[in-house]
Amino acid sequence: MMQRLAVCVCGFLLSAVAAAPAGAQSFTLQQVLSAPFSSGLQAAPAGGRFLWIANQEGRRNIWVAEASGSAYTVHRVTNDDADDGIDVGDIVWTPDGERIVYVRGGDFEFPEKPSPNPALLPQGVEQDIWMVGVHGGDARKLAQGRAPVVSPDGNTIAFLSSDQIWTLDLRDAAAKPVQLFHGRGGLGSLEWSPDGKYLAFASRRGDHGFVGVYSFADQSLRYLDPSTEIDREPVWSPDSRAIAFVRIPPDTSGVDFKPQRSAQPWSIRVVDVATGEGHPVWHAHEGTGSVFHETESEHQLFWSAGGHIVFPWEGNGWVHLYSVATSGGDAVELTPGDFEVDYVAFSKDRKTLVYSSNQDDIDRRHLWQVAADGGSPRELTHGNGLEIIPVVAPDGTVAVLRSDVHVPIRPSVVGAGGELKDLAPQMVPADFPGAKLITPKQVIFSAADGMPIHGQLFLPASASDGKKHPAIVFFHGGSRRQMLLGWHYMDYYSDAYGMNQYLASLGYIVLSVNYRSGIGYGLNFREALNYGAAGASEFNDVQGAGLYLRSRADVDGAKIGVWGGSYGGYLTALALARASDLFAAGVDFHGVHDWNLELGNWQPNYNPDSDPQAARIAWESSPLASVKTWRSPVLLIQGDDDRNVQFSQTVRLAAALRAQGTPFEEHVFPDEIHGFLLERSWITAYTLSADFFNRHLKQ
Repeated sequence: MMQRLAVCVCGFLLSAVAAAPAGAQSFTLQQVLSAPFSSGLQAAPAGGRFLWIANQEGRRNIWVAEASGSAYTVHRVTNDDADDGIDVGDIVWTPDGERIVYVRGGDFEFPEKPSPNPALLPQGVEQDIWMVGVHGGDARKLAQGRAPVVSPDGNTIAFLSSDQIWTLDLRDAAAKPVQLFHGRGGLGSLEWSPDGKYLAFASRRGDHGFVGVYSFADQSLRYLDPSTEIDREPVWSPDSRAIAFVRIPPDTSGVDFKPQRSAQPWSIRVVDVATGEGHPVWHAHEGTGSVFHETESEHQLFWSAGGHIVFPWEGNGWVHLYSVATSGGDAVELTPGDFEVDYVAFSKDRKTLVYSSNQDDIDRRHLWQVAADGGSPRELTHGNGLEIIPVVAPDGTVAVLRSDVHVPIRPSVVGAGGELKDLAPQMVPADFPGAKLITPKQVIFSAADGMPIHGQLFLPASASDGKKHPAIVFFHGGSRRQMLLGWHYMDYYSDAYGMNQYLASLGYIVLSVNYRSGIGYGLNFREALNYGAAGASEFNDVQGAGLYLRSRADVDGAKIGVWGGSYGGYLTALALARASDLFAAGVDFHGVHDWNLELGNWQPNYNPDSDPQAARIAWESSPLASVKTWRSPVLLIQGDDDRNVQFSQTVRLAAALRAQGTPFEEHVFPDEIHGFLLERSWITAYTLSADFFNRHLKQ
């Protein structure tokens, strides 16, 4: 009865909890999630323009800002006005900056899988490539496919469809797509040569991979310096004569979701396109940095005008940028210090890079600039905000996606003195409660084994009234993520930040935890010993978070809840299974409950019988292994078209809880994926979560 009740009363809860919840709330859930989430920021190749995608309560559209003197005019160029779950991405400019090519529909995380349809549209959803003028108007459907790239002369696009590479002539509205060649493997990373005569691509082939080049002049295909290793991340030389790429030895160490601090070292190679002859220009040393770890950027290698290749490496235990001559030699570290570089943008003249990092501000992000061939970095922004994803216009103007405590991520232009000017502040709704949001405090507490753990503490105004208050711990997903002191730059975690603000407005003390195996704190923290399927060492951080809250004079130690999604759902389930005496209730969004099941999702050939010892540890690291001691009530939430965590994970946990009489509720979203595509799915899920906590931690 309890399980069915949660679904039946959803409509009532949505109106009752969102409109007039208990506690000291001064805004609704819908209001705190109403500001647009911006992504996909790009500078036009010409014309002084920037574009980005704005998701306004589930309505995804492309917007353009155009320079007009010292100001910018802003307009929308697409017209999707429904919360229909149809995603937009893979956006590219034409070289003249007058047209925009983009993809609508599909799953951008798992593009090889069928297009999700969480809105249950009778006609289904296709993944199509479209083109629209920079000033809007009717968009033109070009073809079914994804990952388009426009030729340097603007006449042709190359794209992926049905696991093959195709081209289309943009000059002829009646032109049909033409398959370029018949290729094997998983094709991607399409890159036109600067002179437009070649197309480079990567071909993933399981335990190895190639970089290939197609010549349009003689319609020939060549794989460059093929080997038994994995070649990826191709980048062209400015003169179109050579390609550099990363070469990575295959990982033969076993399962994912376990620490990997060293491996057979990776390298960078340069290949002459005409002859196919290649040579190494740089090689990682053994030990620290021997595992290739990329930045968050779309591209990992940058070929400078001065004949250097800039690349990421964590040879000192932190992700930094290095520069090496294309002729080979020692690499020069461009960004020294105990911090990490994440997003990198290259200037059009190939001379400078703008990047975001947590230098001198480990739980925020700011922008820096450095010369590609060497030199001292220069700080571009600082302060209490977060400047995260930069782009550089042809004239050197830097734009960035930035956020702060009060307003979610949005596009801004960086002034000469580091001042930030938002491009479209009018897009934030008038009733968005930014001024009412709590400023989270950085806290560092001890895990159960003594490791220092960073978190963000949301203290409601009522916390200083001398009474004890219910508290909630939040665990992010990933686990390769880091929650920050402001609105997050990923949509999933931006919503989670909004939810934590909402819970705080209800009177809860909320602790968001950056547990071990996350990013931002160096290689050894990310590759924490015995994490995940190798021993669940993060449970030390789970315990530490609960004990930290219990030790606070303003927290009622008998009323501590826990919530999280994906990997955070895993830790939520682990907390309830192993420590129901510490955590009184929890909300588990699409969590992992059996590692041996989840590992097969990422490694199709995974066989627990091939390494019984590792499989045993993976099982013992799973919440289901400790389900017999799970007593606290839980709300389980998942979409049944989840491609990241099998829906069967929740099915199996629900069955185990049901069998032993542990109280649980559930809400299932038919045809919804892991990161819900419908805004109304998030509103429903968060509304149910708030009501669940109110019933179990307040009443």
